[in-house]
Amino acid sequence: MVLAGVAALLALLPIAGVPEFWITQLNYIGLFAIVALGLVLLTGVSGLTSFGQAAFVGLGAYTSAYLSTAHGVSPWLTILVALVITVAVALALASITLRMSGHYLPLATIAWGLSLYYTMSNMEFLGKYDGILGVPAMEFFGISLASGRSYFYLIWVVALLAAVAVIHLLDSRTGRAIRALKGGVTMAEAMGISTYSYKVLVFVLAAILACVSGWLFAHFQRTVNPSPFAISKGIEYLFMAVLGGVGNVWGAFVGAGLVKLLEDQLQVLLPKLFGGSGNYEIIVFGIVLVVVLKYAPQGLWPFVEKLAGRWLPAQRRVRDWADAAALEERSKPTPGELLLDVQAVRKQFGGLVAVNDVSFTIRAGEIIGLIGPNGAGKSTTFNLITGVLPLTAGNVTFRGEKVGGLASREIARRGMSRTFQHVKMLPEMTVLENVALGGYLRSHAGVVKAMLRLDRDEERRLFKEAERQLERIGMKDQMHELAGNLALGPARLMEIARALCTDPALLLLDEPAAGLRHKEKQALSTVLRQLKAEGLSILLVEHDMDFVMNLTDRITVMEFGTKLIEGTPEEVQASPAVRAAYLGTEH
Repeated sequence: MVLAGVAALLALLPIAGVPEFWITQLNYIGLFAIVALGLVLLTGVSGLTSFGQAAFVGLGAYTSAYLSTAHGVSPWLTILVALVITVAVALALASITLRMSGHYLPLATIAWGLSLYYTMSNMEFLGKYDGILGVPAMEFFGISLASGRSYFYLIWVVALLAAVAVIHLLDSRTGRAIRALKGGVTMAEAMGISTYSYKVLVFVLAAILACVSGWLFAHFQRTVNPSPFAISKGIEYLFMAVLGGVGNVWGAFVGAGLVKLLEDQLQVLLPKLFGGSGNYEIIVFGIVLVVVLKYAPQGLWPFVEKLAGRWLPAQRRVRDWADAAALEERSKPTPGELLLDVQAVRKQFGGLVAVNDVSFTIRAGEIIGLIGPNGAGKSTTFNLITGVLPLTAGNVTFRGEKVGGLASREIARRGMSRTFQHVKMLPEMTVLENVALGGYLRSHAGVVKAMLRLDRDEERRLFKEAERQLERIGMKDQMHELAGNLALGPARLMEIARALCTDPALLLLDEPAAGLRHKEKQALSTVLRQLKAEGLSILLVEHDMDFVMNLTDRITVMEFGTKLIEGTPEEVQASPAVRAAYLGTEH
C-alpha cells in the first residue's frame, strides 16, 4: 500500500504544475538510485565494496549512444546490446576481482574503474573526451520522450520496478544465500551454498542495474562524455548508498535524493562562502560520510523507518504455509549401516601436527562423542570431516563414498550437516529465515523466479519445514524474533534447527550445550535422543562430561591431536589414561 501511494504521488507530479527544475532533479535522483540499488546488493547485503560502478554506467551510456547515433539502432534495442557487453565485462572482471579479499578487493575495483574510464575516454570512435553528441530521444508507441516531464515516467517506472525486484530477490532462497555472504563463507558453504558463484551473481546484477541507469542517462542527457563515469562518481554512488542505508533498498533512494539535492545547493552556497570557485562540496561530503559512519553506520533509512513506525504497523511475515506440501527427504541409511569411516586423518599446519592419524567410525543410529582437553584437535577433526579444512593425509568415507578432499558444500549435498563452536548466524534475519537457510539444497528456485515472485509455493514449503524444526527444539514461539536478539543458548538451538533443516543423515554438533542452562541442556538431550530414535546419527564434541556420558553410545577421546582411547562411556570413565589427560599425573 505504501509503495502504491508513493507511485501514485510520483505519477501526479509532472501534471501537477511542479517546476521543470524539480522534475529534472527527480529524474537524476531516479537514475542515481538505480545504481545505488546495485550497491545495496553488492556492498550492503553481500559485503563486497566497489568503487567502480560508474564505469558500468558508462558502458550502458556509451553503447546506446554509439549504436543509436552511428548506426541508427533503436534505443529499445541498444539496451539489449549494452546488457550483453556489460555482463561479459562484469564476468571477466569478477573472475579476477572476486578472488581477492580484504582491502585488495576495493583497490581492484578502483583499478578497473579507472581502466574502463580511460578506455572510453581515448577511443576515437567514441569521440574521446568530447564524447558523443546528438543522441536521439526515445519514443514510446509514437510518443516522444524528449522532454524531462515525459522521460520522468520511464525513469521512475524502471527505478521502482528495480526496487521491487530487489526486494523480492532478497526475500527468497537466493536472497538468503546472498545475505549469507556477509557472514563469511564457512557457514554458507556448510549449507551447500557456492559462495563464489553468488558473489559473481551479485556483482553482475549490480553491473546490470548500473548499465540500465547509463542507458537511461544517455537518452535523457542526449549527449555522452566521460566525465560522469570517472572514479569520483563511483565514490559518489557508494556514498549515496552508505548515507541512505547501504543495507536497505529504500535507503538507495534516500541517499540518492539527499546527495543530489545537497550537491546542487552546496555548489551555489560554498563558493560564495569561500569567495572562489571549486568543488567544495566534496569536502562537505567527506565530513558527512565520517559522521555517518561514526554515529549512524546503518545510514539514515533506519531513522526514517523508526519515524514511519509511529503511523505504520510493524511488518511480520504472514504464516501462510500451514497447508504447504512437505519438502522432499533424502533416503535414510538402515540401522547399523556403516555411515562414516574416518581413516587415519592427518592435518599439519607447517611443522605443527594438529590431528595425527585419527580413525573412528559411526554407524547409523548412533550418537558418538568426541572429547578431549582444550587444544586436543576436536574442532579441527570436525573441519576435516566436513571439508572446511583440506586433509594432509588419510581419507573420510561417508555412506560408502570417499568425501575427503571435497568442498564442504559438496559434502553437505551428500547429507552431512553441522553446527559451529562459535555460533554462526545472520543477525539481521529472523530466526525462521536463518533456519530456512538450511533448506537451501532442498529447493531450486533461482533469481528470475524470485524477482517475478514465482517461487512462493517453494518458499511456503521451506518455511513450513523451518517451523517444524524450530518446534522440535522448542523455539517455535521465537521464530519471528531477529536472530541477533537471541541469547547464546537459544542461538545454539537455532543453529541446530538450521542444520536439521538440511535433512541430514549425519549431524555434527560442535559444543551444542555451551552456554545452555541446566533445563535447556535437559531439553536438548531429549531432542537428540528423539533424533536418534528417528534414525539420525550424531557426532558430538562437548566439554560438559555429564551431558556427553548420559547421551552417547561410544566416545573417542583425543589428546594433543592423537586418538587416546575409544569405548563406551563407562569404559572411558574408568580409563586411567583419560583421567591423566584431563587431570594430569602425579610425579
